[in-house]
Amino acid sequence: MNKKFVGFIIKRYLRFDKKHPFIYISFILAFLGILTGVATLMIAMGIMNGMDREFEKKLKVMNYPITVYSSLVKVDKNTLELLKKHFPKFKYSPYIETSAVIQNGNSLNGVLLYGVDFKKEAEINYIFKNALKDIKKVDVFDVVVGKRLFGDLGIAKGEKIIMIFSKITPLGFGISPLLKKVRVISYFDSGLVAYDKGIAYMNIKGLKRILHQDYYSGIHIYTPDPFKDIEKIKKILPPGIGVIGWWQQNGNFFAALKMEKRALFLVLMLIIIVASLNIISSLLMMIMSKRKEIALMMSLGASRKEIKAIFLKLGLIIGIFGIISGTALGWFGIWVLKTFDIVKLPADVYGVSRLPVELSFIDFSLIITGAFLIVLFASIYPAVKASKTDVLETLRYE
Repeated sequence: MNKKFVGFIIKRYLRFDKKHPFIYISFILAFLGILTGVATLMIAMGIMNGMDREFEKKLKVMNYPITVYSSLVKVDKNTLELLKKHFPKFKYSPYIETSAVIQNGNSLNGVLLYGVDFKKEAEINYIFKNALKDIKKVDVFDVVVGKRLFGDLGIAKGEKIIMIFSKITPLGFGISPLLKKVRVISYFDSGLVAYDKGIAYMNIKGLKRILHQDYYSGIHIYTPDPFKDIEKIKKILPPGIGVIGWWQQNGNFFAALKMEKRALFLVLMLIIIVASLNIISSLLMMIMSKRKEIALMMSLGASRKEIKAIFLKLGLIIGIFGIISGTALGWFGIWVLKTFDIVKLPADVYGVSRLPVELSFIDFSLIITGAFLIVLFASIYPAVKASKTDVLETLRYE
């Protein structure tokens, strides 16, 4: 194949032809369509990834990487010592879980109460650690509540409230709910309303006294690689003790996000597919207009392979140039969204006030590969069509 000949013809065909302006308008539309499709896909997938990572970050902290919990067998100090013996580098925060009602004046607020060792909990939960930043001393019956609940209670730090526990105590011939005055020393801000309004933490020593419970509801574990370590933990624990990872606790939520991401990718990829149809129509129109010229080149010695290469490369040039321009525009759009506060989000709804954008290498590769394959397939048919031009039929009456 004569590469110089193919290159010369491609350069000639890329020039504007006054006789057939619609062909070049169609080329420009195809280029703009691919550019828009690639840029839109990059920005959209970047936003989806950013939001996914933000939600994952919030849920990972409040749900913890791995949780060991009582199922058929109780979790106690022996369980904790067993875990520390086999995995000394992991961080552990044993907890007692119960439900309670906070009474302040005439208002009642239900919460999920965790009794934790404040020091150990702060080591694996940076949101809780931030809440204890200015706290120097923690008493037995001290409580940390969520920011939203703290605001609803209308109290100041250090004030006492009444906490009504779900456990009941015998009183004469009847029963009475268990009440205790506790001190609210601070509040945490997770950025998620469900947590900030419905979760509270109490000193585990105080909760043990109130509930008369010497065993744990479970143990929160921090590990750098929970996906692998969860199987190791399961092997050393006796049957009847449950082990669950943060991703399993929110499996349906992340499955829905993944499906939404795939659907968005496919829908936006249609923009590139539509743009590729313009490449097909443009090349076919050019083949029809240059039919005699193609037949003449073939009669003078040009091979069908060379004719096919001319139109295949012509389509690829338009498509690849559109992909490169779209990539540049997409990265610029991502940079603008990251640098400037163009889009503001309600923090109480999304857990973040600034639009998070993060395009992963895998998604970027899929976008570029998908766009290139679409352009390639769109260029093949016109190229094959051009190579099958009948020389005798075309030049018979010329």
